[in-house]
Amino acid sequence: MSGHSIIFKQEAAHDDSIWACAWGRNERDALGAEVIVTGSVDDTVKVWKWHEEKLELRHTLEGHQLGVVSVDINSTGTLAASSSLDSHVKIWDLENGKQAKSIDAGPVDAWTIAFSPDSRFLASGSHIGKINLFGVDTGRKETSLDTRGKFTLSIAYSPDGKYIASGALDGIVNVFDITTGKLIHTLEGHAMPIRSLCFSPDSQLLITASDDCHIKIYDVQHANLAGTLSGHGSWVLSVDFCPDNTHFVSASSDKTVKIWDAGSRQCVHTFYEHLDQAWSAKYSPSGARIVSASDDRGVHIYDCAM
Repeated sequence: MSGHSIIFKQEAAHDDSIWACAWGRNERDALGAEVIVTGSVDDTVKVWKWHEEKLELRHTLEGHQLGVVSVDINSTGTLAASSSLDSHVKIWDLENGKQAKSIDAGPVDAWTIAFSPDSRFLASGSHIGKINLFGVDTGRKETSLDTRGKFTLSIAYSPDGKYIASGALDGIVNVFDITTGKLIHTLEGHAMPIRSLCFSPDSQLLITASDDCHIKIYDVQHANLAGTLSGHGSWVLSVDFCPDNTHFVSASSDKTVKIWDAGSRQCVHTFYEHLDQAWSAKYSPSGARIVSASDDRGVHIYDCAM
């Protein structure tokens, strides 16, 4: 890997800490316009266009009341979703900046959300012990997955659409078969909260990030712990796999963003630009860029071209 560098900084992107970010590409746009969505403790969701190596603010979306803690973009880059501790999940039209749906995910806070790979469903987790799956078109709850009372902090769909994984406050990972809704694996290894998890693009591996400062890699099919990675000096808050299946990125409350080689499981680069804990880091659809968001209210874009 070469060319690791920061190429853009958006200082004071929000009025308060930024806890979530996502990067997508509008497949309906002939030019393949790329969009970045950020969610902040200031209650707003912001939509940015990534154009000519800089961010341009397109929309500021208002409506949440207790901070935005999770955001996601659907596979076609046309819709974004956001969740808040106000127990509401909102779906936004990225082209016109209008609210498409507001879903009451209560009676408790909605900590984490994720679009299904086919964009038909939106999964939401909270401390009630259930993962709720809402229809994107209807806004209605279609089904629930039972985490056996786990406070769900993080959710991920496998890219092949077969599984949902959830990370809990107590460090347990549950993996569900989406077709049957049944819990098929309970993965142990962390003893502290799992703030983020993601599947590899080939759906073979699951990576988890925890407050215990470690990243763990699991073999999904065999439910085996395949590796434990150390390197962060504090909580690991976010992990995301590169679309080419070769690398993944992590963000931490030690203020750093790290790139890891998925084969050797070694850290190949560390970015030190944030001034406070880095809550989220995500790859661009091409895998050539990374966006990160932080308590320092900044949004950073890095070059990680091969």
